[in-house]
Amino acid sequence: MGKFTEGKTFKNEKFSDLDVKGTEFEGCQFINCNFAEVNLEGTMFVDCTFDTCDLGMATIRNTAFQNVEFKNCKLIGLAFDECNPFLLNMKFDHCNLSFSIFYKLKLKKTRFTACKLEEADFSEADLTEAVFADCDLIGAIFENTNLEYADLSTAYQFSIDPEKNEIYNARFSHQNVIGLLHKYDIIVE
Repeated sequence: MGKFTEGKTFKNEKFSDLDVKGTEFEGCQFINCNFAEVNLEGTMFVDCTFDTCDLGMATIRNTAFQNVEFKNCKLIGLAFDECNPFLLNMKFDHCNLSFSIFYKLKLKKTRFTACKLEEADFSEADLTEAVFADCDLIGAIFENTNLEYADLSTAYQFSIDPEKNEIYNARFSHQNVIGLLHKYDIIVE
């Protein structure tokens, strides 16, 4: 695999068979590709789209995701907190991000649409103006997280402590506001 690949579409590739560590992909599409448990350390993805791909448990230490869109992808257990934060910009649509770590990341205006985020760790992340549209946040960790102006109005199964997170002007619906009261063990009827 070359160290620079531009404008290429990859379909049904199994990247565990290829050495992509340190490669730069620009303007590429990955369709139904398998990156599960692949070492992507130091790899750059710029203006790329991943559609129906499996990146579960891949090593993404120092990996750059600059203007990258993930659709229908398995992104289970990824340590996004280890990726390259420079120009980090991602969008997630119908993805499984369960057990992924976003610790201390700047994810301003990041959009999560219809994603499963079971036990995802957003501790100390900056999610200002982020959107969690129709997302399942069961067990997700929000601690010292900036959720100012974030939209969680259609998110569900979350538990966010307003005393331990910045929620100024965040949006919630009447139905899901109970997720802010969870720690008080009160009954709302």
